[in-house]
Amino acid sequence: MDVQAIRAQFPILQQQENGRPLVYLDSAATAQKPLCVIEALDRYYREQNANVHRGVYGLSERATELYEGARETLRAFLNARSTREIVFVRGATEGINLVASSFGQLLQPGDEVIISEMEHHSNIVPWQLLRDRFDIVLKVLPINDVGELQLDALDALLSERTRLVAITHMSNALGTINPVKAIVDKAHAAGAKVLLDGAQAVPHMPVNVQTLECDFYVLSGHKMYGPTGIGVLYAREELLEKMPPYQGGGDMIYSVTFEKTEYNVLPYKFEAGTPHIAGAIGLAEAAKWMEQLGRQAIFHYEHDVLTYATEQLQEIEGLRIIGTSEHKGGVISFIVDGAHPHDMATLMDQDGIAVRASHHCTMPVMQHFNVPATVRASLGVYNSKEDIDRLVASINEARDMLL
Repeated sequence: MDVQAIRAQFPILQQQENGRPLVYLDSAATAQKPLCVIEALDRYYREQNANVHRGVYGLSERATELYEGARETLRAFLNARSTREIVFVRGATEGINLVASSFGQLLQPGDEVIISEMEHHSNIVPWQLLRDRFDIVLKVLPINDVGELQLDALDALLSERTRLVAITHMSNALGTINPVKAIVDKAHAAGAKVLLDGAQAVPHMPVNVQTLECDFYVLSGHKMYGPTGIGVLYAREELLEKMPPYQGGGDMIYSVTFEKTEYNVLPYKFEAGTPHIAGAIGLAEAAKWMEQLGRQAIFHYEHDVLTYATEQLQEIEGLRIIGTSEHKGGVISFIVDGAHPHDMATLMDQDGIAVRASHHCTMPVMQHFNVPATVRASLGVYNSKEDIDRLVASINEARDMLL
C-alpha cells in the first residue's frame, strides 16, 4: 500500500492545523474524501443535475441512469442478490430506524429484540422507542472486560419469542470486530432475524451479505470515504415485501386516490421524496475507489498500522487502552491517568492531531468501563506509522503539561 500516493488523493490532508501538518485520526466519526468523490459530486451538479424517475427529457434520464447505476454499484459492493434489496437512506442511523419503524410493526406485544452492551446509541434508542410503543421486550447481550461480546450468554437470551437480533459488526468505541456469522447462525437457529450495523465495518474490511446470511445490513457513506447524508439499507427482498412503508410521499407510490394508495415496487417503496442523488453517485464513486485499492488490502494495511499504534501506546506511562479484543479494526480508545480526555484532545489539537474525546455515542460502554469518556484515535487507509509517531509524541507532551 503506497500511503503517500493515497494521501495525495485527499486535498484536506495537504493542509496545516495550528501551523502543523494535519494528522487526521477521527475516521470513525467521518472519513475524509478522495478527489474522485469530490469531483463526482461537482460533476453531477455542474453537468447532470436533474430529478430522477420523473423526467422524459435527456438530462433527467441521464441523472436517473447515474442514480440507478450507483444502486447497482452498491449491490455489487455488498454482494446483494438484487438491486431491489438496496434501499438508499441518509445513513446507518436512518437504516436502523427504518427497520425498527417498519419491521417493528410486524411484531406483537411480548416479542423480543436482542441488542448488545457495545451498541452505538443509534442501535439502542430506536428499539427503546419500539418497546415503549408496542410493548416488546428488549434484552441486552453483555460484554466482558476486554470489550468482547459474551457470546455464550446469547444462547440464554434467545427464546421462541425472539424476533430480531441487532448487533454492531464493529464497535466504534472499542474497535472490536464481532463474530457476526456465529451470531447470525445462532439467531436463525432460534427463528430470529438479524440486523448488522456495518457503519464501522464497511470502511475497513470486505463485507458479503450473502456469506454473512444476515437479514438486514446498514452502512453510512461518509465513513467509507463518501458524502454525508447518504447510506444503504440492505434487506432481504422477501422481508421488504412484507414490511409497510417507512415514509409516505413521492416516488414510493404507484397510484394515489383519496380512498387508497398503491405502493411502488421495491426498493422505491421505501424511498419517499426526492433522494440524495448526488450523494448516491458520490457513494458509488467511493465504493469503486475502495475496490480499486482492494478491501482486503485495506484491512491488512490498517491492521499493520493498528498493531504498531497499539505497541507504541502501551509504552506510554499511565495510558490504558479501553478495548483490547484480539480481533479489532482501526480504533484505539484510551485514557491517561490523571488527565481528562477532553483536555488531552484539546492540547493535542495544538499539535495538529485530530482525535475524538467523548463517550462516542456509547454511554453504556463508558459505564461498563467506569470512565466518563475516552480519547479515540481511529484510522483510515491514509494514515501512516509516521502519523502514529506524531500521535505518541503529542500524547506525551499533553500528559506532561496536565500532570
